[in-house]
Amino acid sequence: MSSIKRVFVANRGEIAVRIIRACHALGIEAVVGVSEADRDSLAAQIADRAICIGPAPSQESYLRPELLVTAARGTGCQAVHPGYGFLSERAVLPRACAEMGLTFIGPTAEAIEIMGDKLSAIQVARKAGVPVVPGSGRLSSLEEARAAARAIGFPCLLKASAGGGGRGMRVVRDDAELAAAYSSAQSEAQSAFGDATVYLEKFVERARHIEIQVMGDQQGNVCHLFERDCTVQRRHQKLIEEAPSPALSDARREEMAAAAVALARQVGYVSAGTVEFVYDVDADCFYFLEMNTRIQVEHPVTEMATGIDLVREQILVADGESLSFRQEDICLNGHAIECRINAEDPARDFAPSPGRIERWGVPEDENIRLDSHCYEGYVVPPYYDSMIGKMIVWGKDRENALRTMSTALEHLEIGGITTTVSLHKSLMRSSAFQQAAVTTRWLETEFLPEWKRQTQETTA
Repeated sequence: MSSIKRVFVANRGEIAVRIIRACHALGIEAVVGVSEADRDSLAAQIADRAICIGPAPSQESYLRPELLVTAARGTGCQAVHPGYGFLSERAVLPRACAEMGLTFIGPTAEAIEIMGDKLSAIQVARKAGVPVVPGSGRLSSLEEARAAARAIGFPCLLKASAGGGGRGMRVVRDDAELAAAYSSAQSEAQSAFGDATVYLEKFVERARHIEIQVMGDQQGNVCHLFERDCTVQRRHQKLIEEAPSPALSDARREEMAAAAVALARQVGYVSAGTVEFVYDVDADCFYFLEMNTRIQVEHPVTEMATGIDLVREQILVADGESLSFRQEDICLNGHAIECRINAEDPARDFAPSPGRIERWGVPEDENIRLDSHCYEGYVVPPYYDSMIGKMIVWGKDRENALRTMSTALEHLEIGGITTTVSLHKSLMRSSAFQQAAVTTRWLETEFLPEWKRQTQETTA
């Protein structure tokens, strides 16, 4: 019999809505903690109860573990789901849950700590026999950085050990660029993560970003749910994700999946996690990048392609149940694509566009899914991430999925604010994207300059 009767949702936006609906589908009550800015959010409206956890700034609400666990315990919850972002990858939250006698719906604090530090994660990958990018250890001085760069060879990449989302990351093409890049990467890492540790690794010029979804339970079972291709990025932030990758051979797909499972087993991983790889297009090889110890923004792509509800599995696994599937039960069916819809103006260097949504119309089709917390009249606050929704489509093959996505975007109505929908429409028409002839640098170096020029000419 399930011991989890009520779950505290320690997040906001579309992922909070997603978790609440997964709880309700399981017959579990959901309590959501909201900041003062989110009192009228959709999550607050559909949850069994909403409780205010503090002012709008996330440092005073969503990033305070003591407030979250106190609210969870005080509302009679047995478990806490962190979603993604905020405290989802910080060991302090599962430890605070344990102190309060609450179940954390995610991996262990130890796994979060080990995999959250990129350098320790690389060591785990090596032990598991997973290919890693040639690189240095922790750098303690500019002189060490220079020696490492010469050994690795230019171009190389400075990265923050505790980093993510592209922060604390700098491409260095020659020795003359190293000093400034080293200083700025350290400063950004310290500001973003409270840890200035950086290291160097080989920079792959023509790369694709491939990630493998894994899921583990408390009985030691670990499965993969194949890959997602997240190559279309701006400033290391993903804009489009799809499954399966149009660039991988079956042999590479199997190798990557096996590597991801080996890594998860090495760290004793429980719950949903994602192992990220850089795929060298020219050399047809891959390297481990990092592991995200949480549910991903793009998890619906995998759900659409495999038919498995990942958030449901997270909850059941946290409650002590075994995975509801075996590896041989999982297969890829058709093709799924996701576009992240942000309240930003791509023609103005992606400037934030908060404000009231005056019109909200969502296309309805069995092969179209929109995960969002928005509705007509909702005010997009200026305090948080600008994503307002994720358009996910399924097709019998990639060509069909691309057509379905184009249709879905054409019929999506969002008025009152500027969004990235126009950009996504153009991306769906791009011959390079249609032919899967893109790399992680393609959007910024090739597509966006031409798109902005054409947009300016059209509006002139």
